[in-house]
Amino acid sequence: MIHKVKGVVLHHIKYKESSAIIYVYTDLYGRQAYLVNNIRGRRSRFSGNLLQSLTLLEIEAYHKEGKDLQRVKEISNYIPYRTIPFDMHKNSQTLFLAEILYKVLREEDPNTELFGFLENSLQLLDVSQENMTNFHLLFLVQLTKYLGFYPENNFGEDRRGFDMRNGEFSNGSGIHPDYFDKKSAVLMNKLLKCSFAGLSEMTVLQEDRQKFLENILDYFRLHMYGFGTVKSLAVLQEIYREETN
Repeated sequence: MIHKVKGVVLHHIKYKESSAIIYVYTDLYGRQAYLVNNIRGRRSRFSGNLLQSLTLLEIEAYHKEGKDLQRVKEISNYIPYRTIPFDMHKNSQTLFLAEILYKVLREEDPNTELFGFLENSLQLLDVSQENMTNFHLLFLVQLTKYLGFYPENNFGEDRRGFDMRNGEFSNGSGIHPDYFDKKSAVLMNKLLKCSFAGLSEMTVLQEDRQKFLENILDYFRLHMYGFGTVKSLAVLQEIYREETN
């Protein structure tokens, strides 16, 4: 049976000469893999731009329950991005976030709230003319709401260390080593109180941003089995480093 879904592109791989397999997080079926024929070459029916990371797609596909790979009939970009493909910083952020989402969004059960978060936050990044340098930091913090390990914001004078194992602030002297450094813990507190609308007012030094990313990726590793390394982090860090030089 043919179903129409909306989805966010997480990853794609080339399949044979003119086809591709795209991994998409959808509104109705959670994570799915789709075979798209004729997306390369002179006779291609679809633009290769549809495969770009975090593109918002509308897909008509022959969905069969229990099947690992669904076959696409029609595919289109239902909300084209205006700035993300052309803005070096926004584009590097989406590549980085797509790699993380590909790692952590594994369920085939739908989560409409999670899909809404992805759809709305990506559109906000695209249309914003404000400073979105720290978008990916807040995105990762808010993503933990939907993954089951959102931190408790109990930050205080006697709780200025962030305990990654328990997802809460403490005095920083626990029986294990899994704590943010002091600056990253303070930044976590700020991000937990921040919205995307208020991001432009947040100033973070490049070295503090880099250290926070290392810390929060460690936080993900502790709570997501098989998370592993994030290859695009080095590219993202280099782009931001060049900006400050």
